[in-house]
Amino acid sequence: MVDTSAIVVLAMRCFGEGDQLYEHYHDHEWGRPIREERALLERLCLEGFQSGLSWLTILRKRDNFRLAFADFDPEVVATYGPGEIDELLGNTGIIRHRGKIEATVTNARAALELRDGGVSLGELIWSARPSLVGQKDDGAKTIGQTASLTPESVVLAKQLKAHGFRFVGATTAYSLMQACGVVNDHTHSCPVRKDVERERAAFLATK
Repeated sequence: MVDTSAIVVLAMRCFGEGDQLYEHYHDHEWGRPIREERALLERLCLEGFQSGLSWLTILRKRDNFRLAFADFDPEVVATYGPGEIDELLGNTGIIRHRGKIEATVTNARAALELRDGGVSLGELIWSARPSLVGQKDDGAKTIGQTASLTPESVVLAKQLKAHGFRFVGATTAYSLMQACGVVNDHTHSCPVRKDVERERAAFLATK
C-alpha cells in the first residue's frame, strides 16, 4: 500500500521538490538560525555567487566552494592575493566570476575588521531581526507571497556595505536573512515551519 501521508507532506514543501540535495537543504538548513562566523560568511558569499543563477547550482558546487575558500575561514581567505584569485578563476568546480571571487576575499577581510572592532558578523546580521521576529504571522502563506526584500534588508545591506562587504544588495541581504533564520519564511503549510520556529525561539532565548 502507498503511504499517501508521505506524499502529502512532500507536496507541501516550500521548494526543492524532486531533488534530494535541494530537499535536504530545505528541510534541514533553510531558515534554521545560525550565529557562527564561518557559517554566516559562507552563506553571505554564496548568496553573492548565486546572483543571476539558481540556488541549486550553488548547492551542487558547495563542497567545491568550501575547498576553494578554506571552509570560509576568514583568517585564511583574507590572505588571498592575485595569485590565489587567478588560480580560483581556473577552478571549474566553482563559479568563475572575478568580481564574486574578489568580493569573497574582501568579505573575509571585512568580517575580520568587524570582529576587531568588537562586533561579530552574527550580531550585525541578526540586528535586522527585531521588527520582524515578533510578528506572530511572519512567513508567507504561499511561496509566491514571499518577499524579495524588506525595509530591514535594505538597512542591513547598507550596514554591510558600510563595513566593507560587497555583493550585498537588499535582495541578497534578505535571502541571507531567510537562509540564516533571521526570518522564518517557510510557508504556513510547510511541514518544517513549526520545527524551524521552535528552533528560532530556543536560539533567541540564549542570545
